[in-house]
Amino acid sequence: MTTRHVDFIVREQDPLVLPPETSVQKACEHMSRRRVGAVLVTVAGRRLAGIFTGRDAVRTLAEGHDPSRTPLSSVMTRDPKTIAPERTAIDALRAMGDGGFRHLPVVAEGNVVLGIVSRGDFRGLELDRFETETALWERMR
Repeated sequence: MTTRHVDFIVREQDPLVLPPETSVQKACEHMSRRRVGAVLVTVAGRRLAGIFTGRDAVRTLAEGHDPSRTPLSSVMTRDPKTIAPERTAIDALRAMGDGGFRHLPVVAEGNVVLGIVSRGDFRGLELDRFETETALWERMR
């Protein structure tokens, strides 16, 4: 079986990247326009500072924050779990499954953003293999 690496999935990708001072409202507008579920929040030279997802947007509203005045820096997930581009697709699926999240930033040395993978990026053999592996672990518990 051929194993895809994460760098294959993020090739030619243009992830949504915004600075930490961007308002939640502006971030959500960008997310809607681009039809994506996450923003990679970066500082100097595309270094990852955090991630903001649709779940964070819902939490922000539920807590009564004004989205037009709330910066991403105050509601993003800081120092999110990441993956290196040379890791396999199965490694990415495991990380997302173990962490209970759907988006995983792909970063190079120095925490520089290369892209992002989401559970929806995986199809066929990779997803089948991951689900089989997960079911096996569940039976062993």
